[in-house]
Amino acid sequence: MSEQTLQGLIGKTALGDRAAFASLYDETSAKLFGVCLRILKDRAQAEDAMQEVYVRIWRRAGSFRAGQASAMAWLVTIARNQSIDMIRSKQPASIEFDDAPEIADEAPDPEAQAALSAEGRRIDACLKELDADRAAAVVGAYVEGSSYQELADRNGVPLNTMRTWLRRSLIKLRECLNR
Repeated sequence: MSEQTLQGLIGKTALGDRAAFASLYDETSAKLFGVCLRILKDRAQAEDAMQEVYVRIWRRAGSFRAGQASAMAWLVTIARNQSIDMIRSKQPASIEFDDAPEIADEAPDPEAQAALSAEGRRIDACLKELDADRAAAVVGAYVEGSSYQELADRNGVPLNTMRTWLRRSLIKLRECLNR
């Protein structure tokens, strides 16, 4: 159907011509249904949207301006907007700020952060007093979560030797931190 024919049908629809509206429906419903179906991805919802689309076209036909947009673009825009409105209407309403539940901030407060930072510096200083391989093993086991076997393999020592390193290193760390 030509652009001029569509414009004429929309113009007659604006004047309340039901026959022109029926012709407009016959000529454009397949394309507009495709638009609704593509957006909504559900045939039943697309059919519901189509009803609203043609109600809007009937009511708004007088607002169509031939020079501003093509007739089909105007019709597709109505179908697209109706489909998007249907999706939005199904989304849960947002909660008002005053009705929102109170959620505690899980992050430590500034005082706790300062204490943790100071404690971290003390631990780092005590780790530096250990041999480098033993300090790396402690960090690997208790910070990174490596298994004793992984640490033993990484350092090329037997498993029992790694356990001894870690036990003795923890004792030295505790002594250092208690000073």
